[in-house]
Amino acid sequence: MRHTPIDQQRAWCALAEHAAGMGRRHLRNLFAEQPGRFETFGRRAAGLTLDLSKQRWSETTLELLLDLAREAGVPEAIRGLMAGERVNRSEDRPALHTALRLPPEASLVVDGEDLVPGVHATLERMATMVERFHAGQWRGATGRAIRDVVNLGVGGSDLGPLMVTHALADYRPEGIHRVDVHFASTMDGSQLADYLTRLNPETTLFVLSSKSFTTIDTLSNARTARDWLKARLMDGHPEGVDTDLIMRQHFIGVSASPEKMADWGIAPDHQLEFWEWVGGRYSLWGAIGLPIALVVGMDRFRELLAGAHAMDRHFSEAPLADNLPVLLALAGIWNVNFLDIRAHSILPYDGRLEYFAAYLEQLEMESNGKSVTHEGHQVDYSTCPVLWGQLGPNAQHAFYQLLHQGTQAVECDFIAPRVRYDDVEDPATRDHLMAQHRLTLANCFAQSRVLMLGDDAIEDEGPRPEYKHYRGNQPSSTLLLDRLTPATLGALIALYEHKVFVQATIWDINPFDQWGVELGKKIAGETQRILEHHRGLDGMDDSTRGLIEAVWRAEAEGET
Repeated sequence: MRHTPIDQQRAWCALAEHAAGMGRRHLRNLFAEQPGRFETFGRRAAGLTLDLSKQRWSETTLELLLDLAREAGVPEAIRGLMAGERVNRSEDRPALHTALRLPPEASLVVDGEDLVPGVHATLERMATMVERFHAGQWRGATGRAIRDVVNLGVGGSDLGPLMVTHALADYRPEGIHRVDVHFASTMDGSQLADYLTRLNPETTLFVLSSKSFTTIDTLSNARTARDWLKARLMDGHPEGVDTDLIMRQHFIGVSASPEKMADWGIAPDHQLEFWEWVGGRYSLWGAIGLPIALVVGMDRFRELLAGAHAMDRHFSEAPLADNLPVLLALAGIWNVNFLDIRAHSILPYDGRLEYFAAYLEQLEMESNGKSVTHEGHQVDYSTCPVLWGQLGPNAQHAFYQLLHQGTQAVECDFIAPRVRYDDVEDPATRDHLMAQHRLTLANCFAQSRVLMLGDDAIEDEGPRPEYKHYRGNQPSSTLLLDRLTPATLGALIALYEHKVFVQATIWDINPFDQWGVELGKKIAGETQRILEHHRGLDGMDDSTRGLIEAVWRAEAEGET
């Protein structure tokens, strides 16, 4: 029995009964019976077009899903999220990432404090920093202008800025002192080591991004970066450089813990605030987005915020039946819980969205990879599916074989801009590039069509062997951006954030904590101490004991 209110149980049971018949229907038949499916299941908002016509559902299905959403309290949950209520119940605090993109004239009072002035004070502080970099006025300890910024973060402090800076690289402003931004997240130091062999310490600055400022991945990289700078600038520079000056001019901190930043040595006026009421994977909209602003400038960064805010307004104001995040969420609920489709592939058809699938993997699986309700009951239904993906044109030559002919049912999201390259100045180059974009769109639309129709998408070629048959009936959604701009990218990201929240509301789970991640960190710390001190194996399981002892033997052999 689902641990949910009785009305939601009724809505759930009605959908289960409906799915018993609907689940056997093939998409080719649904399209044959309803020629106007695109108009019926298509919606637009904030520069995005969402086509849900290739989902394995009918208008009746959608009405039943909307009943489920109402009875699960989705409208009330949306209002609570946007009003700053304590929706993060396990940590007893609100989830206010939407506050980071409110315009300056707005007001959001939570626990007696208007949050908007503080948010915009941080944005102004960011703007001042960015202006100094772009004017060539942020100088290292030897007086040379900073040219390379390395962001040291992990999870949301890495994936969000990395994804957006790559997606919006075309929007780098002209006529500025160019600053190149790099990202290092792996605790093994491999990414950082590569940068340290290529970058000039005199012109390199590091941004330490960590909400708690205790994340071992980030701090281990930060210590290596600090020692590299000191060794190269203090010992390697003919005149020597003061260590305090190195710390001041080569490090910026972004954290919710100013005390820990100060203890580490980051100057107070080179710290940016990150609030406890923003989860790491929802944080690119604020100071964590400093690398984004360094690449595209603050004007474009504010356009990113404005696009997300436009989606926030749509999410809070549009009726459920026309609400893009709600509809996308309901499609996922239908697939996971009623059609037993527990795999979800994200397939952008634009090279600028190369890291979007990785970003969504964290956003969705860290948020909704839960198995306990708000009341502490174990769920007896599926929650978040497994997400994976990559650029669609590349994936066509990799795992699309499984999508077309494998045994695994997979829901797919196809994402592409409607228009690209029309602003290229040279006519011949513009024509070639626009032709390539049309080719990309043709592949995007053709792949979703074949996944839907299977053999019926192919003109009759006569008898074919079984290995040339395609079952089809794989559901998909298609998202078209008018263009890939800071505003539409902001709206796209916010769309998925809100989709996650709606699904969490229906599943009765908390999308804003991550205790599984915290457990892994704790156990890793204990294991690290055992590895370093060569003691403490009592009570360790046989597998881990054997692995640790294998490392100790290798270390001993290396010393002899």
